[in-house]
Formats: sequence, structure tokens, C-alpha cells
Amino acid sequence: MTVRRVVPNLRTEAVEENRDFYGLLGFEEVMNLGWITTVASPSAPQEQVSFMTHDLTGPVVPDLSVEVDDVDAVYAAVRARGAEIVHPLQDEEWGVRRFFVRDPDGRVVNVLSHR
Repeated sequence: MTVRRVVPNLRTEAVEENRDFYGLLGFEEVMNLGWITTVASPSAPQEQVSFMTHDLTGPVVPDLSVEVDDVDAVYAAVRARGAEIVHPLQDEEWGVRRFFVRDPDGRVVNVLSHR
């Protein structure tokens, strides 16, 4: 399994204000779906931060997103270890296949692959 990127997800109602603030640090908006906005470094596009008001299909805003090359294999591995699945593996309309899992400290991790 290969990790492609890791993105912190910040829950906020002030999406535009955060986008503008992180713009002062050099980030640029690369995605805006209304409920989630992602900014990235132009010189290192895998360096990202997302701002979320809610999650469109999940029960909570995940603390972290981890993009992997094979989400089905990761899903099988975490289930085999007995980890708590917070949101089941599914294909989403915005082009990802993902699930949420809880880490040992209670943080929710969104594990995904782009289709």
C-alpha cells in the first residue's frame, strides 16, 4: 500500500475566512464543493489543508484524510484488526471511494482513493 497524501480537515463555519488566512501563508484554493474547501501549496501541491462545515455523506467531520493507492486493501486490513468503522466503504459522487475509521485516540480518519 502506498500513501499518496495526508490532509488535515479543519471543522469550521468560517470557510472563506480560513481560505483567505491560509492564502496569506501561500496556499491557493484547489477544490471547493461548498461543504469542503481545500487549499494547497502551489510549489508542492500535495501539501494541503481542508476546511469543512460538515461531511456530505459521513456522520462526522473527519480529523484527517489519508489518500492511498488501494482503499479496498486498507479497508480489509483495518476490519481484520477490529478497528471501528465510522462510515462504511463506498463510492462518492465527487469521484472518490472512501471510508472512515477511528484511530486508537478516537480521531476519525477518512481513508480514500480517487477513482
